[in-house]
Amino acid sequence: MAAELDLTALPQCESSKALDILGVTQDDTAASLDAAKNRKRQSLSDLFTIFASGFALISDGYQNNLMTMTNVLLKKEYPKEYTTTVSTRVSNALLVGEVIGQVIVGLTCDYLGRKTAIVFTTLMIVIGGILATASHGVTTNGMFWMMTVARGIVGFGAGGEYPASSTSASEAANSIIPEHRGPAFIMVTNFPLSFGGPFAVSIFLIVLMACHEAHYSTVWRVCFGIGCIWPLSVFYFRIRMLNSVLYRRGAIKRHVPYMLVLRYYWKSLIGTCGAWFLYDFVTFPNGVFSGTIISSVVHNGTIRQTGEWQLLLGAIALPGVFLGAVLCDRLGRKPIMMIGFSGYLIFGLIIGCAYNQITKIVPLFIVFYGLMQSSGNFGPGNMLGLLSSESYATGVRGTCYGLSAAIGKAGAAIGTQAFLPIKNHLGDRWTFIIAAICGVVGVLVTWIFVPDLSGEDLRLRDENFRAYLVAYGWDGAMGEGDLQAYAGQGDQGDSPVVNGAKTET
Repeated sequence: MAAELDLTALPQCESSKALDILGVTQDDTAASLDAAKNRKRQSLSDLFTIFASGFALISDGYQNNLMTMTNVLLKKEYPKEYTTTVSTRVSNALLVGEVIGQVIVGLTCDYLGRKTAIVFTTLMIVIGGILATASHGVTTNGMFWMMTVARGIVGFGAGGEYPASSTSASEAANSIIPEHRGPAFIMVTNFPLSFGGPFAVSIFLIVLMACHEAHYSTVWRVCFGIGCIWPLSVFYFRIRMLNSVLYRRGAIKRHVPYMLVLRYYWKSLIGTCGAWFLYDFVTFPNGVFSGTIISSVVHNGTIRQTGEWQLLLGAIALPGVFLGAVLCDRLGRKPIMMIGFSGYLIFGLIIGCAYNQITKIVPLFIVFYGLMQSSGNFGPGNMLGLLSSESYATGVRGTCYGLSAAIGKAGAAIGTQAFLPIKNHLGDRWTFIIAAICGVVGVLVTWIFVPDLSGEDLRLRDENFRAYLVAYGWDGAMGEGDLQAYAGQGDQGDSPVVNGAKTET
C-alpha cells in the first residue's frame, strides 16, 4: 500500500508522519532503496559481464587461430630454420599454456571469485601478446624460443578465460534470462571463439596487403600486436564487474570436499573431459594446420590465395554455431552433441576415402572440409562449454569446467604434436580418417557418460549438491558476504530449496 502513495509532495515532517502511520520507518525505506540500487547495479553488472565475456573471448579465438596463417608465413620467411619441429613447438606453446591456465584459473575463480580471475587472465594475454610482438634473439632459433615462451603466456591467459569468463557468463545469464540461458551462453562463448578463426585470417590478409605481400616480419608482428587490443577494450568493464549472486550464494572458499565432489560428479567428469579431449584432438590441429593443408592442395598458390581459401573455410564453419544455438533447447544438449560427432564420421570418411579425387577440385574440398568443422561447432563445440557450465554446482563449477577444458586442450596438444607425423608417414587422407574414428568414439562417450540436461535453473543443481554434502556430513561454509551460510542452513534469499540428495547420473 505504501508503494501506491505519493509521499514526495508532502513536507518532510508530514511525510515522516505518514510513514509512521503506515508502520514504515525511515530506516526501512532507506534499506529498501539501497536494496533496489544494489539489485539494479547487480543486473547491470550481469549484463556487462555477458557482453564483456563474449567480446573478450573473440581475442581467445583470435589467438587460437593466429598461427594458422602465421605458420605458412614463417615457413616462407625462414624455409630452413622453421622446421616441422619448430612449427609444432610454437603452435603447441599456446596449448600447453592453456592447459595450465585452465586448471589454475579454474581453481582460482572458485576460491577468489570470478572477477579476480578474469582481471588476471586479461593481463596475461596482453603481456604475452606484447612479448610475442617483440620476439627477438641473437639467432633466429633464439627468436623462435622467445616466441614460444610468449605464446605460452598468452595461452595461460586465454586458457584461464575459459573457466573464468564462461562460468561468469553462464551465472549472469541464469540471473537475467534463465529461460534462454543456453542460446545466450553459446552466442557469447563458442561463437566468439569460432568467429576468431575467420577474424584472424581477415586481419592477416589486411596487414599482408598493406605490406604489399612482402615484409613478412612486419606482418606477423603486427598481427600479434593487434591481439592485445581486444582484451584491453573490455578491461574497464571487467574491473567494475561484480561476482554473480549465484556465486556469492554458492561459493565454497575453504575446505572443499573434493572426494565428495568426485563421488558425486565422476560420471559427468568422464563425459565432459573425454568428449572435450576427442573434440580438441580433431579440431585444433585441423585449425592450426588447415593453412598448411590448403597450401599443399592449392599447388603453386601464393600466401594471399591460401589466406582467401582459409577465410572461406572459416566462414563455412560458422553456421553450425548458430544452428546449434537455435536447437539446443528444442532437441536437447546431449542429442545435438551426438549429431555433431556424427558429422566428423560422415565428412571425415568422405574426405579421407576420396582425398585424391576431392583435392583436384579445390572448392569442393573446402566445402567438405568446412562442413566437417561446422558439424564440430554445431555439436561438441557448442555443447561442451554449455554442459560443463550446467552440470556442476557453483562452488566447484570453475574447477570442473577448467579441468574438462584442460583435458580437452591436452587432446589438442597431443593432436597437434601427432598431426604432422601422421600426415608425413601415413598420408594426408589419414588425418581425416582419424577424425572420423574420433567422431565414433565421441558419440559413444557422449551417450554413456554425458548427462542429459535441460535448461533448468542453476540454483536447483546447487541445492541438490548442498543437500548431498550435508547428507555425507560436510558442514563447511558456502557463499560470501551477506549471502554466506553453513551448508546445513539451506539457501539464502528467495531461491527454491530442493529436498533430498541424488547422486549424479
